[in-house]
Amino acid sequence: MAGQPNIFFIVTDQQRYDTINALGFPFVDTPHIDRLVREGVSFSNCHITAPSCASARASLFTGYFPHTTGILKNADTWRRSWVQNLAESGYHCVNIGKMHTWPFDASCGFHERYVVENKDRYLEGRYYFDEWDKALAARGLVKQQRELYRQYDNYQEALGAFTWDLCEEMHSDFFVGNFAQWWLRSKPVDKPLFMQIGFPGPHPPYDPVPRHLSKYENCELALQPVDPVELESQPPPFKAMREHNVRVDHDSVVHSLNPTEEQRIRQRRHYLANVTMIDEKLGELMALLEENGYLEDSIVVFTSDHGDCLTDHGHSQKWTMYDQVVRVPMLVWSPGRFSGGRAVDGLMQSMDVGVSLLELAGANVPDTIEAISVSPALLGNEWQGRDYVYAEQLTDGNYTEGPFMTMVRDRDWKLVHFLDEEYGQLFDLRSDPDETKNLWDDPSGADPKARLLSELREWHIRSLVHTAGWSEDWR
Repeated sequence: MAGQPNIFFIVTDQQRYDTINALGFPFVDTPHIDRLVREGVSFSNCHITAPSCASARASLFTGYFPHTTGILKNADTWRRSWVQNLAESGYHCVNIGKMHTWPFDASCGFHERYVVENKDRYLEGRYYFDEWDKALAARGLVKQQRELYRQYDNYQEALGAFTWDLCEEMHSDFFVGNFAQWWLRSKPVDKPLFMQIGFPGPHPPYDPVPRHLSKYENCELALQPVDPVELESQPPPFKAMREHNVRVDHDSVVHSLNPTEEQRIRQRRHYLANVTMIDEKLGELMALLEENGYLEDSIVVFTSDHGDCLTDHGHSQKWTMYDQVVRVPMLVWSPGRFSGGRAVDGLMQSMDVGVSLLELAGANVPDTIEAISVSPALLGNEWQGRDYVYAEQLTDGNYTEGPFMTMVRDRDWKLVHFLDEEYGQLFDLRSDPDETKNLWDDPSGADPKARLLSELREWHIRSLVHTAGWSEDWR
C-alpha cells in the first residue's frame, strides 16, 4: 500500500514517567529522548493496563484489557498480536529485544524475532537462552545475574543496584541497541518496516556501565518521603508484599523495610544512569535512520510497559497501582505528519496508541478492540481523552497474598479494588497527588468511592459485551 510509514516502536522495561529531562525532570540526562518530546507529541497522562510485564505488554500489542486476553500474569500464554495485522497489510515486521511473550519465542505476528529477555531470569524461562545469552557465551563471558551478585559483600543492602563490569557492548541495553543498528545496516527491505525494539532496562538489576553512573555521582535527587502512617494505611496484601520482597530477591533486588536515604539515592542514581544508557542508543539509532533515509517517512513511538516504585510508598518494583508504576512516558514522533512540541494531557491507556498505528498503516482494526484511537490528538484535533483508565493484577509469584486487584481512575480520583474484600485504596488526586492519604474508609470519600465502584462494575459488563466473539479475530 502506497504511503505506508515505517514504524519504529521502542519499548523500555519498567521506566517511570519522571525519567525524561524535557518532560520537566532536569536531574535526568536524556538529550535524544528530549528530541522526541521537542519535535513530537507527548501524552502526559498515559496509563498501563497492568502493573506487571506480560499483562501490560499483551494489552499494548493487542488492544484488549488483561481480563479479556486472559493474560493476567507473567508466563500466561501469549502468541498473537496486532503485529499480524500490519504484516497482512504489507509490512515486514521485526522484533529485536524484549517482548515478553509466552513462550518467549512465539512469533506474535513478526516475520523475524531476535529475542532478548529479562536480564536476570530465575522463574519462568530460567534456562531459555536468548540472543544475548548466546553472544555472551560466544565471547566466553559469564553473565552478571543473581548467582554472581549474591556473592557481593553489599548484596543485602544494595537494593539491586550494581555496575556492569563486563565490556560495555555486552550490556543488555547496548547489545539490543547495537543489534538493531546492525540489522538496519545489513538487511535491505523492499516493504514498509515495522520494527519493535525492546530494551531490557531500566528493569533491575539496576546495572549501568561506570561511565554513565559517574554522571550521576553528585546528582541531587528529591525523594518522596515514606511515612509510617501511610504504610500502616496500606491494604494487607501490600504489607505482605513488602515483607515478601525482603525475603525473596526478585531480579537481584533485596528490598528493605526501612532503607536509608543513602540507599534510596544510590539505587535511584543507578536506575537513572541506565535510562541515560538507553538514551545514548536511541540517539545512535535516530542518526542511522536519518542516514539511511528511513526518517523521511517514519513514525517513532517511545514508551514503557510500566514503572517502578524505587522504594516510594515503601515498595520495590511494581505490582501496586501507584502512579510511579501505572503512569509511563508515551512519545510519538513523526514531523512530516504531526506538528511537534505538543503535550496532550487527556487520559489514555498505553494500548490506545496501537489503534492509531493500525489506522496510519492502513491495516485492519478489529471491531471488538478495546483500545481507543488517539489519532485526533496526534493530528492536533480536539481530543478529550478517556473518562476513566483501568489496570488489573492477578495473584502471582510476587503479589502473593492478594486477591484480584483492579484500579480505576478519572482526572481527580483513583480507586483500587480488591476482589471480595472490605479494604481498598481511594485517593483524591487534586489534594493528594502523591497518593499518601487513603480515604477508603473516610466519609469525605464516600461519593467518589461509590461512583468509581459503580464505574468498575459497568466497565466489566461493557467490556464483556463489546468483546463478545473477539477471539474470532485471532483465528
